[in-house]
Amino acid sequence: MLFKSLEFKNAYGQKVKIIEIPVLEEENTYRFMVQLRLEAFIAKVYRSRTSRSVYSFREHLKKVLKWPVYEQIFKETVLKHNA
Repeated sequence: MLFKSLEFKNAYGQKVKIIEIPVLEEENTYRFMVQLRLEAFIAKVYRSRTSRSVYSFREHLKKVLKWPVYEQIFKETVLKHNA
């Protein structure tokens, strides 16, 4: 799975980085849901006054999604014979 990161300054001028944003295919059924959750998370981080500079979107999704949905989004393909 591919991940991307996003870096910006929040409303208080602090540099903030959001990491572990999953890149989903166009036909993935969870793409729209993840996009909306990401927009809401960015808005929350943008308004936040905390001194944290790095946020993990994956950890955020782990907290707010039901476990079966989280597993479907972040499922790892197991390679045969560690290839």
